[in-house]
Amino acid sequence: IRFKAKRENNNKSIDWRSFTIFQVLVPSDSFQIEKRSTTLANPHTSSANPSPRSAESSTPMATRRRTLLKVIVLGDSGVGKTSLMNQYVHNKFSLQYKATIGADFVTKELQIGDKLVTLQIWDTAGQERFQSLGAAFYRGADCCALVYDLNVSKSFDSLDNWHEEFLKQANPSDPKTFPFIVLGNKVDIDGGRSRVVSEKKAADWCASNGNIPYFETSAKEDYNVDEAFLTIAKTALANEHDQDIYFQGIPEAVIENEPRGGGCAC
Repeated sequence: IRFKAKRENNNKSIDWRSFTIFQVLVPSDSFQIEKRSTTLANPHTSSANPSPRSAESSTPMATRRRTLLKVIVLGDSGVGKTSLMNQYVHNKFSLQYKATIGADFVTKELQIGDKLVTLQIWDTAGQERFQSLGAAFYRGADCCALVYDLNVSKSFDSLDNWHEEFLKQANPSDPKTFPFIVLGNKVDIDGGRSRVVSEKKAADWCASNGNIPYFETSAKEDYNVDEAFLTIAKTALANEHDQDIYFQGIPEAVIENEPRGGGCAC
C-alpha cells in the first residue's frame, strides 16, 4: 500500500484535505486496483478557524467510521450496466453507447442507519474476451448485481453463466448464501411492448437461485434505479467483510513530481 499526495500548480505546499490509497491486488494484474478515498482534516488549519464540514464529518477523527462496500456489476454487453451506474451516481443518461473496456468503477457515499457507507461499484465489460478478468478482480466483493435487457432474451439466458462465473472467480466461503441482486433493465423501451422476458420468468429464476431480490429498471427514465442500488447497498452491508477504515493521524506521504526530460514513470 502506498500513499500519494500531489502538488497543485507547482505549489510547494501539499493539499492535505484529501489523498488516495492505492491497494495493488496482484502484481501481474496491474489494472486491478482498489481505490479507497477518504477526507482528512488539514493539519495546517487552526482549530479556531475550522473549515465548514458536513454533519457526519463533525465527529472526531478517531471515532469516525467509513465502511467500504465493493459491488460487482455483471451482464452482457449493451444491457445498460454503465448507464445504470451513471444515472445512480451522476444523475446522467446518454444515448451514445460506448462499450466498457476491461473494468472501471464509480463511488457514492450514503448513510445507512448509523453507518457512513462508501459504495464502490465496479463496472465490467460484457464482451466475451473480457468475461474472465481474474480472481483478483472479484476478490473482496460484498454483493454482485446481475443485469440483463428485458428486450433481449439472450441477455437473460446469460444470467446463469454470469452467476456461475462470479462464484467461480470470487470463491465465497458460502456460495449458497452470497448476496446477489438481479436488475431487468430497459423496461421503458416501446412502453414495455418489446419485452421478451416476463416478470414471472425473471422472478422464477431469482427464486430458484436463492430468492435473489429482483428489480425492473430504466436508466433512461431513472425508474427504480435508486431503489435498486439502495437494496444493493443494504445487501452488501449485511455481507460486509471487516474492512472499516480507521485513521488515527496523518500518514507520511510520498511526493510524486511530474517526470522530467522524457523519463518514464513506471
